[in-house]
Amino acid sequence: MGRPGDIVILGAGVIGAAVAQALARRGAPSTIVDRIGIAPGASGKGGGFLAQAWNDTTPVGPLARRSFDLHRELPETLDADYGYRPLETFQAVGADPEVGARVAPDDNPDWLDGNIAVHGAIGTTETTAQVHPRLFTEALIADATAHGASVRTGTVSAVTGGHAEIDGEKNPADAIVVAMGPWSALAGLPLPPVFGLKGSSITLDASIPAHAVFSEFITADGRRISPEIYSRPDEVYVCGVPSADPLPASPADVEVDDADCELLRAAAAGHSSALAEAPVTVRQACFRSVTRDGLPVIGPVPDVEGVWIATGHGPWGILNAPATGEMVAEMILDGGAHTLDAAPFSAARPA
Repeated sequence: MGRPGDIVILGAGVIGAAVAQALARRGAPSTIVDRIGIAPGASGKGGGFLAQAWNDTTPVGPLARRSFDLHRELPETLDADYGYRPLETFQAVGADPEVGARVAPDDNPDWLDGNIAVHGAIGTTETTAQVHPRLFTEALIADATAHGASVRTGTVSAVTGGHAEIDGEKNPADAIVVAMGPWSALAGLPLPPVFGLKGSSITLDASIPAHAVFSEFITADGRRISPEIYSRPDEVYVCGVPSADPLPASPADVEVDDADCELLRAAAAGHSSALAEAPVTVRQACFRSVTRDGLPVIGPVPDVEGVWIATGHGPWGILNAPATGEMVAEMILDGGAHTLDAAPFSAARPA
């Protein structure tokens, strides 16, 4: 293994990119296949928030901590500026002014001058950080291709041991990694159910300090939502309105809900006069891959030799991508993961 073409990674989102980068750095370049291109789904439209310890009460805790450490190291490895930086993170509550006026406390960060009250810090520059997801995914793939990997477009219709059917043709491979997010079921493999959870987001042409804010917010019509606001070096990202829309056939078919985006804009305005005055630059939506038990699926596919799966990371795909890539590379090249215990994420666990 390790000859070009022997390893095929299906999906050019952040998980597939991290697997490709980890393999290439160990001298095992792969072919990365995606029907659209790099970061077409949540990896291009997510928030990119990184938290060291927020998963410590779950089996994901060690994976998250290892990934958080790798995120700190990767800026020295990847020859790209993808917006990595530590953040201060706050928890807040607020409401649209029409619901009821409340003076912002004096100890709020200066930019949080709306009808909002910060309850406290829930992350420091030592424990929370961020990347720009699309730029991070592109940087991982650029590093992989610099070390021998390649990228091609194609639609996957089936996967069997030793072959991936792409655009109607069987492509032989010694190792196949399925990393197609909520579309991983299209590979037709025996896996725990993986679903898609839709969320809307917007970006604003604004500049605020390196902060993230997680809020509970009452809208003008009485709805309770949980907006998340992330400062980026050149914009502000806002999300936090989930949707029950069904998963479409392709990331290209995801529809943007203008009403949800307007709700996010109004919530941002309720937090800050700087955000209230900022134009919306992007309105978008994506589907994150989720599982019934809330744990990702990482490991060999049962009863299908030479096929591995890496999906179901929920809202923590960007955070947990580096350690997932490391684990899958160990599984393929060393016969099993040894940096972390992969047992909780087994594809053989009960559905």
